Amino acid sequence: MPILHTAQAVFMEGPDAIAFAHSQFASQVTALADRRWQFSSWLDAQGRVRNLFHLVRLGDERLLVILRGGDATSFMENLRRFVFRSRIKLSVTKGSLAGAAATPLHEVDMQDDVIRLGCGTHAMLFGDNVSSDDAWRLQQLREGWAWLPDNALNELVPPALSLHRLGAVAIDKGCYPGQEIVARLHYRGGNKRHLHHVALSRHVAEGSLLQRENREFVRMLDVITHAEQIEALAVITDEASSQFGQHDEKITSAEGVDVQLLNTWPA
Repeated sequence: MPILHTAQAVFMEGPDAIAFAHSQFASQVTALADRRWQFSSWLDAQGRVRNLFHLVRLGDERLLVILRGGDATSFMENLRRFVFRSRIKLSVTKGSLAGAAATPLHEVDMQDDVIRLGCGTHAMLFGDNVSSDDAWRLQQLREGWAWLPDNALNELVPPALSLHRLGAVAIDKGCYPGQEIVARLHYRGGNKRHLHHVALSRHVAEGSLLQRENREFVRMLDVITHAEQIEALAVITDEASSQFGQHDEKITSAEGVDVQLLNTWPA
């Protein structure tokens, strides 16, 4: 049965759109060519991830931000506080997300007001009332492309979400909010959480925090139930993840949820 996924997205338009985005976002925005997309993120001053998103370049003065979690209006209003004299217009746009046949990674195509983002094993469509099954969401989960529930916004640093691997943060660019923290974590270490792909014995809500021995065990991000099993992306403390090598394949949380580790990504 077709599923409609509502998209939260913002247009950034104007002569200063690219330069402004480059100064605020953690990716290499100025390196993004026309009709291409990249992962990007907006951090706070403490280096925590406010938002994670697809950043799409639609022209010399036009960008589209498709949020992977969070509210577009809040994102726009928070970003607008930093515009000052920059010649840029921000506007929320409505649309839906769906999956489609494979298209090369980072390619962008537009046809009949539908924007197609190449994701390698599939494509992601953005447009009015596009719909599909959930296969594309599962493909992205297995690639480690996180969606952030509301209670994970402003909570996690980029290494905990493996954002350097995705190109959503850059070490070798000029200043942007949180850049000093990103560099410090990269060169000096200190991150104690990493992104994992897990299987669960039963469904839990996205954003759930599971405990074990009165300590944080697993912080759930996106959770997908399908015919074979329940799969999720989760942020797990290094202390907790080390226990998987000391026990059987599954570890049970205090809430009675069996967690099996399937894959792990680097910071």
